[in-house]
Amino acid sequence: MTTRAAQDRHSDRDPLLTVAQAGEYLGTGERFIRRLITERRIDYVKVGKYVRLERSTLDAFVDSGRVHSQR
Repeated sequence: MTTRAAQDRHSDRDPLLTVAQAGEYLGTGERFIRRLITERRIDYVKVGKYVRLERSTLDAFVDSGRVHSQR
């Protein structure tokens, strides 16, 4: 049973994305996203039998892989 606070937390600020939506958001395919999940390289949320990803988690993943210039 979910609480109203938990629903409000995800409704506007950090939507849950499907694997396909996450792949589109990152500009990759679903296979890459599923590999990240399988290898536990990215956090995910289980909603029943479905896997969902928070947009903020995807943003953090991108930031962690950012390579800064040496200039």
